[in-house]
Amino acid sequence: MDSITSSLHHLLSHPTILHFTWSPPLTFASSPQFLFLTLLTYLSLTFLLSRYFPLLSLPPHFLKPISALHSLLLLLLSLILALGCSLSILLHTPNLRHALCFPPRTPPSGSLFFWAYLFYLSKILEFFDTFLIILSNSIRRLTFLHVYHHATVVIMCYLWLNTSQSLFPIALVTNASVHVIMYLYYLLCAMGMRPTWKRLVTDCQIVQFVFSFCVSVLMLWYHFTGLGCSGIWGWCFNAVFNFSLLALFVDFHGKNYHKKRRVEEDDKRL
Repeated sequence: MDSITSSLHHLLSHPTILHFTWSPPLTFASSPQFLFLTLLTYLSLTFLLSRYFPLLSLPPHFLKPISALHSLLLLLLSLILALGCSLSILLHTPNLRHALCFPPRTPPSGSLFFWAYLFYLSKILEFFDTFLIILSNSIRRLTFLHVYHHATVVIMCYLWLNTSQSLFPIALVTNASVHVIMYLYYLLCAMGMRPTWKRLVTDCQIVQFVFSFCVSVLMLWYHFTGLGCSGIWGWCFNAVFNFSLLALFVDFHGKNYHKKRRVEEDDKRL
């Protein structure tokens, strides 16, 4: 066990991870212009492809392997992010409070920001989810919730780095963990297996948002009773975004699962 811990500590102490620094515009994808153009491209392509090419699709025998590979890639990436950031919290932070509340004027450097940077890039990679939906000719699955979530989460991750936002390590670990479950579900579906626990994915997402609000209370207590926490304005954006997502996911949950339960109950009565 000690040898495993020592190996992990050595791996996480690699200069690339330990000495990472977010430095716009030198760091790849760190400029505001890159963020703006990336979001504009994503939203424009989504609108054009879904509106003017609704019948654009790939045959299932060609699309499913691509979907499976995409899901496997993001599953493994999410797992690495969750484990890597968790271990960095344990090995490279002085205490749990530091993971919740960075001191004011904390520079965006070190292992935690390395994982935040990879997380930010992974959210851009997730844009491909949308194009797979369009190419599968399943436009009805292309909801406002889907597009809003994919576009806005990139802004949130950018602010994590650009404002040295407190609390992001906890948010990263919980979100990446939920995405391991989500992309495992998508992978199994692409492989021809339809798991019965689809609802679990939405339930985990809702629990994630509720948990983030609970932990935020502790962070705010540290902020207002101490010297303050870094990136509080970035956190404000994060909080509003999470609240909007929670409302949309609860609405989605009610429309898709409560309605289905009522139909099943009515069928049993008949």
